Amino acid sequence: MRSIWNGAISFGLVSIPIKLVNATENRSVSFRQIHTADGGRIRYRKVCELDGEEVSTAEIGKAYEEADGTMIPITDEDLAALPLPTAKTIEIVAFVPESEIDPLQMDAAYYLAANGVPAAKPYTLLREALKRSERVAIAKFALRGRERLGMLRVVDDVIAMHGLLWPDEIRQPEGVAPDTAVTVRDAELDLADALMDTLGEVDISTLHDDYREAVEELIAAKAEGALEIPAEAKPEKGAQVIDLMAALESSVRAAREARGEEAPAGQAAEGAAAGEDAASVTELPRRTPPKAPAAPKASGGRKSTARTAAKTADEEPARKSTAKKTTAKPAAKKTAAKSASKSTAKKTAERKTATGTAKKTTAKKSTTRRKSA
Repeated sequence: MRSIWNGAISFGLVSIPIKLVNATENRSVSFRQIHTADGGRIRYRKVCELDGEEVSTAEIGKAYEEADGTMIPITDEDLAALPLPTAKTIEIVAFVPESEIDPLQMDAAYYLAANGVPAAKPYTLLREALKRSERVAIAKFALRGRERLGMLRVVDDVIAMHGLLWPDEIRQPEGVAPDTAVTVRDAELDLADALMDTLGEVDISTLHDDYREAVEELIAAKAEGALEIPAEAKPEKGAQVIDLMAALESSVRAAREARGEEAPAGQAAEGAAAGEDAASVTELPRRTPPKAPAAPKASGGRKSTARTAAKTADEEPARKSTAKKTTAKPAAKKTAAKSASKSTAKKTAERKTATGTAKKTTAKKSTTRRKSA
């Protein structure tokens, strides 16, 4: 691997000559801009805004732009004259536990290689000291014209250095967290823990970029003259309203099935009992056009239809007769009850009339006898 920087590690009074090598590389597929009409490359030219002429690289310098647009030229000589003790030195300033380094500060990664035979002994000393102490070294170094912060740690038998952002380059996460108050139940946390346990172990070396592979296959097919690239059909899914508990339970179950594991006995029952509400996944119905009525079948289908029609025609009079009888019975009962009620009322009226007549006759006789006396 080609080194991008040569210098030394300053470890107290110990100096370790090293070479800096990139530890990572960008494997993504890059594209060029072209003129779609003829496939010609689109290139950018560096043009001066004042005279409109193209400028060569040798004529291009640096400048700092003020807020009002004023340009302050800065030359390489100006920068070289600045006191920069880390220009050719990775200066270790402290050793701290790795847990104190915020992953947000992590930047580019490099390998530090011992530069020459004399550097092998102090290089190995620093490497083994880092291993035994289980700490990392915080260092300052200069690269590409600016001073940077770095972290040295051991990777296999090599000292690796991670560029770190300066603390004031990390933004505070203001206004990022959800504003709504949310309550997480113990049952949900238990399912999340189960999912983490199931998915927690993975061989990082087996992970790869599926999209990049698809792009490379597309390019290869185009290069071979394929005009149309068949795309894989994606299964259509209706809109879903997913309950969190149901999603967690399904995720745990799917992860265990993928690993060939069986769910513990009674887990489903425990999960249902733990939650306040039953977990459910509700799929919203799709709008589908009404189906056209099925056409009658030929030959045997027609005979069957005729028989069914005949049978229905024979049964229809019986049904009507039964319905008529059923309807007539309640009507007859109502008529009989009404007649009985009228007869009772008539007899009661006759009795009242007879009683009144008898009373009048008795009263008349009593009056006649009094007059005679």
